[in-house]
Amino acid sequence: MTFTIRPLHCEELATFFHYLNDHLLDNGRDGAPLFQPMSRSSAGFPPEKANGFTTGLQASFGQQGWRRLWVALEGSQIIGHIDLRSRPEPAARHRCLLGMGVHRNARRGGLGTALVAVALEWARGQGLAWVDLEVLQGNAPARALYRKMGFVQTGEIQDLFRIDGESLGYVFMSLQLAAGADRMGV
Repeated sequence: MTFTIRPLHCEELATFFHYLNDHLLDNGRDGAPLFQPMSRSSAGFPPEKANGFTTGLQASFGQQGWRRLWVALEGSQIIGHIDLRSRPEPAARHRCLLGMGVHRNARRGGLGTALVAVALEWARGQGLAWVDLEVLQGNAPARALYRKMGFVQTGEIQDLFRIDGESLGYVFMSLQLAAGADRMGV
């Protein structure tokens, strides 16, 4: 599989949201793990999350609510994405949160590894000290990818969600970037 990874710009968000709506059709269906804490019957990407992408991409790095987003393209088709965003706590400016997804037809080909590598390189370049993430307990493929990339489990909350009659928890994972990377002056 040949792909390119590049930043997504605000004017391309409609195409990105179309991709996300398609991507969410796999959430817990046809043998795929539940990767978003949403019912399997949910129809699409929630508007409040779309607003978070829109306002976050417009915010300057370091500003509360900033977000940066990269997409993987095969030709002109989005086949994966990764985003980094500020933590909601002002005193945690030296950290960020990671979210990502890979299209059903592009899994198990190294795309997830490539996406995480791009995001981590950017985070290091910005002087961030930590990258954090939350992943559903049952999403073994994602957890394995993050461990392979150096993330360690830092916590777990059992029974955080009850979705479609299932009790699901979140696993928290973090990666400390290179020592001395924190240049944000917090």
